[in-house]
Amino acid sequence: MITIDWEKTPLVPAIVQDADTKEVLMLAYMNKEAFEKSRDTGYAHYYSRSRKRLWKKGETSGHTQEIVQMMLDCDGDTLLLLVHQHGVACHTGRKSCFFTDIQSGKTTTDAEVDTTAVYGVVDTLYHTILERKKSDPNTSYTAKLLQGKENGMLKKIVEEAGEFCFAVKDDDEDEIVYECADLTYHVLVALGKKEISPDRIKQELARRFGMSGIEEKNSRDDG
Repeated sequence: MITIDWEKTPLVPAIVQDADTKEVLMLAYMNKEAFEKSRDTGYAHYYSRSRKRLWKKGETSGHTQEIVQMMLDCDGDTLLLLVHQHGVACHTGRKSCFFTDIQSGKTTTDAEVDTTAVYGVVDTLYHTILERKKSDPNTSYTAKLLQGKENGMLKKIVEEAGEFCFAVKDDDEDEIVYECADLTYHVLVALGKKEISPDRIKQELARRFGMSGIEEKNSRDDG
């Protein structure tokens, strides 16, 4: 019997297919824990390479995947999940994550659900930034930052941080909000450049709860 050798392959791709229509919905990855959670609960769990953690599909949106069948390929290193998709599979609000034609670059399906409110503006903006990586830098400022020299991108963060500080010093509430939004955007561009999900920042902030600032600094210095 073919089984997954988790020591050899700690992450395996999982192709997700609609159990009724056979439409391919998405591709994700599972580690051993995600596989066992999926098998035991009957709902798809994955390991996020960008967030560096286990996650249940639909944990934020409610768009869960109820597993009908899990199948393993002949080499024992790829999974196929047949699921009942509750809601949509893609974070963009589309049923499937496969909606861009390679030759034309055109979007073939429209979003069925507005996911901005579900995922929050920061996560939505981050994914939009990732989508801009291969856009035309002549028409996309984000693409220009991502495809340009890294020092130029980092210089913008320093500039925006300075403008934010001046706004705080001037005690101008509207300007503080405006400059903070600019700073947040440019920080997210840098995170996108390195493909570091803002979810990891949330995890780090959560880790620090209950820990004094001095303790936290000492923990880093000790490392």
